[in-house]
Amino acid sequence: MIHNLQDTVTLHNGVQMPGFGIGVFKVEEGPELVHAVKFAIKHGYRSIDTAAIYGNEEGVGQAIREGLQETGLSREELFITSKVWNSDLGYESTLAAYETSLKKLGLDYLDLYLIHWPVEGKFKEAWRALETLYKQGRVKAIGVSNFQVHHLEDLMKDAEIKPMINQVEYHPKLTQKEVQSYCLEHGIQLEAWSPLMQGQLLEHPALKEIADKYHKTVPQIILRWDLQNGVITIPKSTKEHRIVENSSVFDFSLSKEDMDQINALNENHRVGPDPDNIDF
Repeated sequence: MIHNLQDTVTLHNGVQMPGFGIGVFKVEEGPELVHAVKFAIKHGYRSIDTAAIYGNEEGVGQAIREGLQETGLSREELFITSKVWNSDLGYESTLAAYETSLKKLGLDYLDLYLIHWPVEGKFKEAWRALETLYKQGRVKAIGVSNFQVHHLEDLMKDAEIKPMINQVEYHPKLTQKEVQSYCLEHGIQLEAWSPLMQGQLLEHPALKEIADKYHKTVPQIILRWDLQNGVITIPKSTKEHRIVENSSVFDFSLSKEDMDQINALNENHRVGPDPDNIDF
């Protein structure tokens, strides 16, 4: 369980990954993006999650450079994640996609590189490329995103190295219990994208009631629930007050009853695509 913004979770290869970070999905290139990421770094965030398909790696890179300069932090103190897109899933094409992401970000290495979606018949070759990058010391950790149990089983049949991370859509209406217990059993760390269900849970009566009880906001309750469930979380925001608010989750704990109540809200409801039916 992490106790502050800089606290880390140890991945199965010994790499320390911050348990709380900022995501930049749907944030377009431009000053707003650069400002948000820089502000997050100044406020104490150490983990930044992007992806090739987000089209904003250059802005994230600029924010990292400026953020490091302004805070005096070193590159090693940040944890940067990107992901290979579906159209690049092949051995050579994944290696090339990694170089492209590094170039756009202006970095020498990534801390974590993920396969973005489990495209059948393509992800194994991509995984072989990630293993190569990892064995060459070009990336600190490798993992997958949006993999269901059967995808993980399929991958592990031929994999030399098991994924360190599985980043999935995870929130109170999609608790991914089966995926979570499989990952736990195999030492794969679960990470939540869209933890706040793209804002759709803000008015949820049960969550509002719990939030009132702790004098916290609904997002703070959900993000605290992530952490207490042992899930790394990367809420997205571009607004300063929200970046601060999201990270103000280390001064309280949810009771077992409240945790159980939130767990019970699951409806297997997705706001993102179903990994078993992707056509992109």
